[in-house]
Parts: sequence; C-alpha cells; structure tokens
Amino acid sequence: MSQTTAAAGGLTAPAPIGARLDRLPITPLHRRLTAVIGVGLFFDTFENNLSGTIGKVLQSDFGFGATSLKLVLASAFLGQFLGSLTLGRIADRFGRRRAFQVNLAVYSVCSLLGALAPNAAWLIVTRFLAGLGIGAEQALSDCYLADVLPASRRGRFIARAYTLAFCGVPAVGFAALWLVPRTPLGVAGWRWLFVLGALGSAVVWLLRRGLIESPRWLAAQGRAAEAERLVARMEAEAAGRGLLPAQPVPRSQSPAQRARLLDVVRPGLRRRTLVLWLFCVLSVVGYYGFGTLAPQIVAAKGYGVVAGLGFTALSFLGYPVGSALAQPVVDRIERRTLIALSAAAMVGAGLGFACAGSAALIVTCGFAYTLVSNVFSSVSHVYLSEQYPTAIRATAAGAAYSLSKLSAAALPFVLLPVLDAHGAGALFTVIAAAMAVVALTVLTLGERTTGTPVD
Repeated sequence: MSQTTAAAGGLTAPAPIGARLDRLPITPLHRRLTAVIGVGLFFDTFENNLSGTIGKVLQSDFGFGATSLKLVLASAFLGQFLGSLTLGRIADRFGRRRAFQVNLAVYSVCSLLGALAPNAAWLIVTRFLAGLGIGAEQALSDCYLADVLPASRRGRFIARAYTLAFCGVPAVGFAALWLVPRTPLGVAGWRWLFVLGALGSAVVWLLRRGLIESPRWLAAQGRAAEAERLVARMEAEAAGRGLLPAQPVPRSQSPAQRARLLDVVRPGLRRRTLVLWLFCVLSVVGYYGFGTLAPQIVAAKGYGVVAGLGFTALSFLGYPVGSALAQPVVDRIERRTLIALSAAAMVGAGLGFACAGSAALIVTCGFAYTLVSNVFSSVSHVYLSEQYPTAIRATAAGAAYSLSKLSAAALPFVLLPVLDAHGAGALFTVIAAAMAVVALTVLTLGERTTGTPVD
C-alpha cells in the first residue's frame, strides 16, 4: 500500500497520520510501548484489589465496624471516579505523556502515605487520594495503545498489555498471604503492601518518561511537524528491519481540534455513549464484585483470614491466564460477541463459586471465574478504546471509566448487605442479572469495531 494517493493532475496528497500508523507492521517500538504500559497497569490492578484483599485484616487491626469497612473499600474507587474525569481531560488537552506522569506521581506518594495510617480516617483519605492518581490509568492506557498500534493488531497487543497488568492481582493476593502474618522490621505486613505499590509505581514513572507522545494526538492538535517526525521514525525502523518498503515520507497536515465532554452526546456518538455508560456501570458489578468481595465470601463460608487469603490468591491466578487466552482470539472474533460469551461464562462460574462447599471447589470455581472475567475485561478494554475519535478519546473514555469507578465505590454498600443477609447465592444472582443486561445491551445496540480505524 502506498503512503500517498493519486490526486487530480498527477499530484500526490499526503496520507493521514492515522492511515500511516495503521499501515505499519508491529515493530520493536510497539512492543516496548506495550510493555511499559502493561507494567503501569500492573500497579493499577494491584491497587484495585488491595483494599478488598486485606479488608478482613484491616477490620481486625483497626477494629472497623461495618460502615468503616465499606468506606475503606469504596474510598479508592471514589477517588478513581474523579481521577478518571480529570486526567482524561488533561490527556486530551495537554497530551498522553503528561497525564501519565501526573497520575503515577500522585498515586505513588499517596499510597506511601497510606502505609503510615494510624487510624481508619487516615486510611480512608489516603486511599481516596491514591485513587485520584490511579483513576485514569486504564482509560489513558487504552487510548494511548489505540493511538499508536495498527488496527489489525490493536486487540492482540492491548490484551497483551493486560496480561502483564493482571499479574498484579495474584501478586497482591500472594504478597498479602506472605506478608500479613508477619511484621518485617517490626512493621505490620499489610503496610508493606502499600509500600510495594508506591515504590513500584515510582519505577514505572521513570520508565514512562521515555514514552513517545501519541502521533494521532499531535496531529489532532495541529502539531503536524511533531507527528510527522514520530511517524517517520516508526516507518524508518520498520523499513530498516525489512518489515516495510522504504518510501518518501510526505508531510501531513491535520486541523487542530479541542476536546469537550459534551461532544460525547453529539449526533453520531450519542447512542454509543449511552451503551458504553450502561456497560461500564453494570460490568463492574460482575468484575469488581468478585475481586473486592471474594475474601468476604470465603469468610462467610466459615474459613479463617489466612485460609481465605490463600483461597483468594489461588483464585486470582486466573486473571493473567484469562488475559493470555484472550490474545489469540480478540482480533478474530467480533468484540461484541466475545463480550457476550465471556459474560455468560462469568455467570456460570460465579454461581458455582457461590454454591461451592469444599476448599478445592472454591478454588476451582474462583479460578474459572477470574479466568473468564479477564477474557471479558481484556476485550472490554479494547472495545472501549475504539469508540471515539482521537481528539476526544481520552476525555470520553475517562467519562465512561469514571462511571465504572462510581459503580465500584457503591458495590460494598449494595453487595455486602446482600451477602450478609441472604448469602453468596443471592449475591451472585444479582451479579448474574447485571452481566445478562451487559451482554444483551452490547449485542443489540453496540457498534462493530474489530479491525476498524480509530480516527
């Protein structure tokens, strides 16, 4: 395919930046960018599952009542709600790289402060502030990868980033299992979990200083010369490795655009926005409903704190396995279909987990649930990244993700009373209903996006 297209009078017109990016094969630069984004997402998943994993421990150490426990579980998600809205807007206005630097710096500092918490109030506040920083991580990562990856391999490489990311879930589970019974250097083990999150994200902050800016974003801002240099560099790398025929690089021009949140409800985008908002609100019930409350469910079955952490850690191994299994199919099966199939599988595995009476069956059903939920999650992240044009992509995705964080913050107040009053069966019946609505909505009203350009 030629970079330029024939025009009237024998002249050539420059190919748009987006078309040239989609024309590229996967290069070492694409792989490096995917890996760096994936490592950052690792600490996002570490954070999202941290409070839920050690909730019973915190309840014991601080003498939490039911309300305090719910506030600790909800506070990080409330912070993420505001962070998604704010940092998504920053990413569209000031650039993807700058937003990445802000979000990880805030999270790292506030997570370290959480390790010093002397009481429940301090912990709730620092979890909220850490959430502000990490809140937009998934939306920013999805948008950035959708910006730089070619359309034909976009799904596979976003799923690859999330395979690395979701290693953070069993990581927090096994770290808690190891640290919680101990007091390294005389410090309670759960505090070291917050330190690990803070130090790891600080390292990622340094790694992300080497990220290139999104050429699509630069072009959308009217910064054509900068976009040109980056795309030319990527084309030269591909050509130098024999992956792309060397061709003259034309100069591309793109009109500057500015993002507005109201753009997501303009004609042409209104229906997809409503579908995505409903999707984000309800899918969290199935996804974080398990990850946040699994230790509580195991405790309700009569197992102690350490045994519950062990069961949870083993169940969490399904998260990276599910993302890995999504990689070979996410670009081959239409996104909407894969979302619906994996949501249905979550319903079956969840009801099995609720009814499980033995340790082996609890772990087996928990592993199955996390595995299929991460097939669901990986394809969902790809699907959400493909819905909006470049100029408003991070703002619009941040708004959708913010609703998922608000929904996640409400989960302890909605689902814990159901668990306490009616048991695990009723809890997973609520989750099943939410996932059924998600599948039906996406199948009937969602857009087809597999392999399509994102410009």
